Amino acid sequence: MTFEKSCGAVVYRKHHGNLEILLIKHVNSGHWSFPKGHMEEGESEEETALREIMEETSIEVILDPTFRETVTYFPRKDIQKVVVYFIAKAKTFDFTPGAGEIAEAKWVDVGHANQLLIYENDRVIVNKAKAVIT
Repeated sequence: MTFEKSCGAVVYRKHHGNLEILLIKHVNSGHWSFPKGHMEEGESEEETALREIMEETSIEVILDPTFRETVTYFPRKDIQKVVVYFIAKAKTFDFTPGAGEIAEAKWVDVGHANQLLIYENDRVIVNKAKAVIT
């Protein structure tokens, strides 16, 4: 069995009194999720999350490592993937979706995020993050 590890974050901002999170739409699968990606050798989880957020969205963030949630799943029967999620406060709000991987990105009111998220694991992460952020 092959083991893979990725890191990312629920990126949020307070905008006109509303709590919004940044969701990205993946080119290959077409589903909405959070910025995340594979750890590179020698990187910490936090470094991976910061790099992936920048690569996928061009947004600068302040990462909160005290919020750390993991999701484990099997994208194929011979691969186990662990994804570590943090929360991250956006320092900049304008994004540029990363070429090649990201079809679209948008700020979504946290209360409406579950309507776009198709995976239950992602919905659980949003609800846990929302409880910490608000």
